[in-house]
Amino acid sequence: MRIYLICPVRNATEEQKKRMLQYIADLESAGHQVHYPARDTKQEDETGGWNICTTNKNAILNADEVHIFWDDKSSGTLFDLGMAFCANKKLVVVNPETIDTTNTKSFHNVINYWNNLGV
Repeated sequence: MRIYLICPVRNATEEQKKRMLQYIADLESAGHQVHYPARDTKQEDETGGWNICTTNKNAILNADEVHIFWDDKSSGTLFDLGMAFCANKKLVVVNPETIDTTNTKSFHNVINYWNNLGV
């Protein structure tokens, strides 16, 4: 299976990086192909980010599933989440303990609902 991992890159903490790398290692050892933007998308971009967004868009479109390591402080995570939504991808939350549902509309609620759809 081809999996795209939505996750923080630029401001990811060491703890987040360690957890994501272990998650990726587990998936890859099970035979899955994982696109991890920090590793698989060239982060030096003379266009100011256009090439990064294009590379990630193509990886999302080619993925069988999208997994998300949610960090609500990551603007790139929100951007990729929108692309995955438009592409009607199945969403799997890597760190569900960070999803705080609310009584009003929020991305936390959207992610929780989408994850529970299982499609």
